Amino acid sequence: MASKAQMTGMRAVYQVAAELVSWGYIVSPTSRSAYGADLLLTNASCTKAFSVQVKSNNQKSRFWLVGEKAKHLASPSHIYVFVNFDEDGEGLHGYWIVPSKIVKRTMQSSGDWHSLYKEKIQKYRDKWTIFGRLSST
Repeated sequence: MASKAQMTGMRAVYQVAAELVSWGYIVSPTSRSAYGADLLLTNASCTKAFSVQVKSNNQKSRFWLVGEKAKHLASPSHIYVFVNFDEDGEGLHGYWIVPSKIVKRTMQSSGDWHSLYKEKIQKYRDKWTIFGRLSST
């Protein structure tokens, strides 16, 4: 049986995928063995593509755990989407769409723990435009 954390992660991946589909992207979840990417997306003509890592919390939180590999993953086409479920205490979600180079630069490490604090990425809240304008040509 999946843990609560695994279920939260799965829920976040599919909700982010649904949001990206509403923006016109073709979105596909990766296999569990994909290094650093939960979703792959492209436009209809395959002229724009991104890898997406989704991180989530099941409740309002000040930070997300990101893992050590975030120190080494920085690419213009690799984006993190951080999700807080129940962000406002009424069941609404919060999304922060952050380029991997910003995650790499702002994450904090302490021993085996690697985290990203919400206050450092507030300007990325609901910034779906990070993926750019969709063009099918």
